[in-house]
Amino acid sequence: MSEPIDPGVIALAAQVFDLARGGDTEQLTAYLDAGVPANLTNDKGDTLLILAAYHGHADTVAALLARGADHSRINDRGQSPLAAAVFKQSADSVRTLVAAGADPDAGRPSARATAQFFDLPEMSALLEV
Repeated sequence: MSEPIDPGVIALAAQVFDLARGGDTEQLTAYLDAGVPANLTNDKGDTLLILAAYHGHADTVAALLARGADHSRINDRGQSPLAAAVFKQSADSVRTLVAAGADPDAGRPSARATAQFFDLPEMSALLEV
């Protein structure tokens, strides 16, 4: 049997996810630089990168990518960071992810399919690189 997780660790992880959601790049990168994994994943499979992209924090997206966050990781619902950014129409996050090599056709629905389904021509144009 495995040991129960220390409640302090759980609280710290929750705080780190909140920093990604809130776009607090400075504090988040301090935790990453101190050893928090750039690909930390919550109970839904959301990575810090997915949360930052979904909430439109392009600076945080760039900082996570610079520290090794995997732009191709898909959450438990099949969503990619790029699809999250497209859905929220965060052009700067989309540009940052595409420049890092994110695949517009990864995930279900993919970023490209999301842009088409919601009739987001600006997002579709950003995916045509």
